[in-house]
Amino acid sequence: MRVSVVICLHTMDRFDHFVEAVESVFAGTYDDVELVLVSDGSDAVCGAIEDRFGDRADVQIVCNEENRGLAVSRNRGLDAASGDVVAFTDDDVIADERWLEALVSVYEERDVPAVGGRLVPEWVADEPDYLPAEFYWLIGVMPPTFGPADDASVGGEVRNTYGGNMSFLRSVLEDLGGFEPEIGGRTGDKNLQGEETELCARLQTEYGRGMYYTPDAIVAHKIFDYRTELGWLLDRAFWQGYSKRGLEVLVPETDGTESDYLATLLFVATPRRLRGLLTEPSLAAVVQLAMLFVFTGVVGLGYLYGAVKW
Repeated sequence: MRVSVVICLHTMDRFDHFVEAVESVFAGTYDDVELVLVSDGSDAVCGAIEDRFGDRADVQIVCNEENRGLAVSRNRGLDAASGDVVAFTDDDVIADERWLEALVSVYEERDVPAVGGRLVPEWVADEPDYLPAEFYWLIGVMPPTFGPADDASVGGEVRNTYGGNMSFLRSVLEDLGGFEPEIGGRTGDKNLQGEETELCARLQTEYGRGMYYTPDAIVAHKIFDYRTELGWLLDRAFWQGYSKRGLEVLVPETDGTESDYLATLLFVATPRRLRGLLTEPSLAAVVQLAMLFVFTGVVGLGYLYGAVKW
């Protein structure tokens, strides 16, 4: 199976990281790969990509004339892709050498329309002591309770994985019409997040199947300083809650994954942390337990705000 990997970039501030992401894919063990590199509305980025990768036969370069957002850029990458499978990752990642091999092996062994993998943290900044791992999804990393078994080390069908590590059969993605530009774009509500959630909800509706999650397909997501700042995390938590309510209205087919995760937080994660606090008490454990409730509350406030608006 030929795999097309789509990576989008908007600003030169991230170009060095973008190059590292591209080169990590090229360094992988899977051979039949093309890179589709999308510049989202920056002449400087477009020129830099062409200078660096324009002479490679296994690279397609797409340049948006104006900033259109991630959903539109990924759709343009899909249009340019020639692979049987189209995989998506971000400009600030390092792909494991077996990433694509692990994704493709699932397609070869199972009749599935989409496969996603595991996102782990690559700490550029110091890991914040106060951030509970249950809320790693705020920084684009799988929490330990991700997946059908509430265990990120166990694979199986899920609604969707995260946008930095997902793939689809190209025929399926084209049939679905790609990503919804009103989500993750520049024309709709800029605070509405979760274009991969909306797409995979449509996947479930049209195909009766979710995305297959394999923990063997690993991508490391760089965590920069700003992603460890409390203000940034609280702001993201609020708008994530808002987006969850918006998607419930816009996409009634969503399957209650968020409600299930809340139940896991309250009835699995919290008791486990309380037991750990009793057996090995520490200030960091107390702070993380407190922040577990703080972040849950902020997500709830965002959800309530979305309920009023939507």
